[in-house]
Amino acid sequence: MTEVINTISSHQAEILQSLVEHLLLSMEALLISCLIAIPLGMLLAHSKRAGEVVFQITSIIQTIPSLALLGLLIPFVGIGTTPALIALTAYGIMPIYQNTYTAIRNIDPNLEEAADAFGLSKRRKMFRLEVPMALPMILSGVSISLVMIIGTATLAAMIGAGGLGTYIMIGIQQNNNTYLLIGAGLSAILTLAMSGLLKFMSSSKKHFQVTAAVLAIFAIGLGASQLPKAFAPKEEEVVIAGKLGSEPDILINMYKDLIEKDNPHIKVTLKKNFGGTSFLFNALKTGKIDIYPEFTGTVLQGLAKKKVATPHDPAKTYQLAKKLMADEDQLTYLSPMKYQNGYDLAVTQSFAKRHNIKSLSDLAKLGTSLTAAFDPDFANQEDGYLGLKKEYKLNFKVKTMEPALRYKAIASGKIEVVDGYTTDPQIKQYDLVALKDDKSFFPPYQGAPLMKTAFAKKHPGIVKSLNKLSGKITESEMQEMNYKVTVKRESASKVARQYLKEHGLL
Repeated sequence: MTEVINTISSHQAEILQSLVEHLLLSMEALLISCLIAIPLGMLLAHSKRAGEVVFQITSIIQTIPSLALLGLLIPFVGIGTTPALIALTAYGIMPIYQNTYTAIRNIDPNLEEAADAFGLSKRRKMFRLEVPMALPMILSGVSISLVMIIGTATLAAMIGAGGLGTYIMIGIQQNNNTYLLIGAGLSAILTLAMSGLLKFMSSSKKHFQVTAAVLAIFAIGLGASQLPKAFAPKEEEVVIAGKLGSEPDILINMYKDLIEKDNPHIKVTLKKNFGGTSFLFNALKTGKIDIYPEFTGTVLQGLAKKKVATPHDPAKTYQLAKKLMADEDQLTYLSPMKYQNGYDLAVTQSFAKRHNIKSLSDLAKLGTSLTAAFDPDFANQEDGYLGLKKEYKLNFKVKTMEPALRYKAIASGKIEVVDGYTTDPQIKQYDLVALKDDKSFFPPYQGAPLMKTAFAKKHPGIVKSLNKLSGKITESEMQEMNYKVTVKRESASKVARQYLKEHGLL
């Protein structure tokens, strides 16, 4: 708990932003669900056949897995908030509709007949009799919907919509229980708080009116606070996104500082932990973002349509990646940084000294008695262990597990060899030795900004600013920065700015 409190204290602004994003996304989805489901339930309550058909349709939507629905929406509406809002709204409709429809249908027929006998019109009967009697059950449906929406909204982070799910994803990726507790805990607290508010509203007519008035005042105040921004002179906005993890976060903060220093008329917006490679690449091509850092090996092996052999020479790899991005997708790939974030195999310092190991060829001489823990992808890829096994004549006893677990396993002596990336902070954290790839098997992975060619031509000042990082940052420097963010819990913006200042770039 001490670590959780310290993390919240040192990342207050970021956590608050994620909490607000999660709350606003959930409330927007709930509001739209109510605006669709309540009128629909009231309208169809007196038409059993039509009402049951709609109920079956909303039930079918509930059976679609959340991730599948988000994936189905991406080709039509892209990534970010829009598909998340549509999916959450779709999930929120059924409980509200079901309770509204059922509550009105179960009103005592004698009361309905009495209302007709007094000459009430359908409209007056609805608002004077049906809605007041059905309201507690409608609010119960809203409460159920709210719980579902807030819980499902954690998945929105996977498509770049932000929210508390970001911390859950990072926690899983890094086996960081602190981030998991922050993401899941705040999501649970948010659910309890909003459910309590709805319960308070439904407890009496007076409570309902008071709460509705307070929420209305809050909404008006929130809208009024945005008016100055609406009438303020518009700054040009540039959106920079990064993949999951500390390293992309550090890089995009460097991009931001360099651009804003040299181009004061431009406002840079960062989208941290925006998602995986394919999400970012598609977001760039569709104009959702303007820039993101990508690696040369990833371009050739995962993004380029034309499949070509990856050269072992870093300069040739970059030039080929740059040409393919320009020819195939009209993208500009700026000059890369010095360090490579490529694959490596690592052992402990004591193991390396005991066996006099410095390279992968040295490791191969130890035979088949070693146990290795590899990432599932690395263990089954030709550019991973399968190819490495042929090149170096390796034959380990292989176990597959997630990165954070692998590093803990080697530190505790349960395995002898682990795969990773050359800039992983765990190499320093656990005092490991990254073995030299003396046959240059692994492809080069140098990072550089990727953007649309049209954007680059329109913003030569931004290109000039970002090119200041060309040839900068060594592997040891990047590893040290990752260590500060991942292990010591320093903010990525602080670490990035510190590097730029120390090297005269800021």
